[in-house]
Amino acid sequence: MKSRQAAVIFVFVTVVLDMLALGLIAPVLPKLVLSFLNNDMKRAADWNGFFLTVFAAMQFFFSPVIGVLSDRIGRRPVLLLSSLGLGLDYVVMALAPTIGWLFLGRIISGITASSIPTAMAYIADVTPREKRAGAFGMIGAAFGIGFTLGPVIGGFVGNTNPRMAFWVASGFSLANWLYGFLFVPESLPRDQRTEFTWRRANPVGSLVLLRSHPDLWKLATIQFLAYVSHEIFAIWALYAIYRFAWDPWSIAKSLFVVGVCTAVISWGLTGRIVAWLGERRTLYIGQFFGALGMMIAGLARNGAMYVASIPVISMWNISFPAAQGIMTHHVSEREQGELQGAISSLRSIAFVIGPFLFSFTFAWFIDPKHSFHVPAAGYYLAAALLFTAMLMATRIKQPDFAAAKSAIPSHVPDVVPPEGVTSGNVAPLSDGLRRDDV
Repeated sequence: MKSRQAAVIFVFVTVVLDMLALGLIAPVLPKLVLSFLNNDMKRAADWNGFFLTVFAAMQFFFSPVIGVLSDRIGRRPVLLLSSLGLGLDYVVMALAPTIGWLFLGRIISGITASSIPTAMAYIADVTPREKRAGAFGMIGAAFGIGFTLGPVIGGFVGNTNPRMAFWVASGFSLANWLYGFLFVPESLPRDQRTEFTWRRANPVGSLVLLRSHPDLWKLATIQFLAYVSHEIFAIWALYAIYRFAWDPWSIAKSLFVVGVCTAVISWGLTGRIVAWLGERRTLYIGQFFGALGMMIAGLARNGAMYVASIPVISMWNISFPAAQGIMTHHVSEREQGELQGAISSLRSIAFVIGPFLFSFTFAWFIDPKHSFHVPAAGYYLAAALLFTAMLMATRIKQPDFAAAKSAIPSHVPDVVPPEGVTSGNVAPLSDGLRRDDV
């Protein structure tokens, strides 16, 4: 019984530990980069853009391969490989003697950091369509918990020695690999697996799936704008250092607030809001709060007001599970991994554009050579993009889950949400995992 329950627990723990590792290095990476560049803020902003862009480029090329591969061989081996790769990557970054080695570390982590799309596919495997938005909210809560604890630990252990945070991050990722290796079952039955083809796995080909339905393509465009906007956080720490003279511990405390708000909203509110308003309304209301929060952050004249923008921005988190839930409604159960790979590719394109867009916007508007001095220009741009996405979301149709469920072939297992609520059916998933055990 415990080994079967470990299935969904593993997905949750995987995301928590991966986000914990990322949160650990968030407050110390800018300091380490600055130390390699003689504290030159403009060059640090440029390198920050390079780091995030190469990470996203690797995700763009490899995420579709990972997503389609998980449809072929199952979710478990992909999740395990990701955790192991990330753990070894943090070792490389901890030992980096130059900024070039840090750059290499970002390349490696971009290739191996595929656990989130595969975790989403895992959740789709074991959750009925009408409850996926709430289940995806659980992933958002895992993000929040990871970013709540990670920056605090990272700020504490890395305040005097930034490299120590990378060693701790490696330990978390490797511990997660060991947990999964020992306890996690597979979620994708063999009779629902599909053949691996390079047409589906290549970055451009994977996006074809997103054009298979008009609303799916609209949602993809909306999510693309949201993903680009989210990359404003590439300059969160640098902006705080520049405007408010924050140290790593101050950055860590602000990220702690981000984590708490994300966890509370994703875990405690998303499912209830979706049940109350439906996915469509939840989508555009969340984007409205995101745009409003970006404006507050940009207008902040002190650190307290900057932190006050966090709860407002965090309400944006309700929109991502809503969009994910609607998107999974438009593809078959055999295509969930491909869908998550395609979404990850879309996200990766945004990650290529976003860091350059916001890092270089920040660098340009603080450059004394230019007559315009608007450090918060990036936040205003993010607000405009989110407002555009919100207007587009008002034209999306609310899915009819009852009709979709009646159209599912009888051989496809009807599964239950990860909270453990049962439906009375006990058909097997795979490897001994049953719906009444999830």
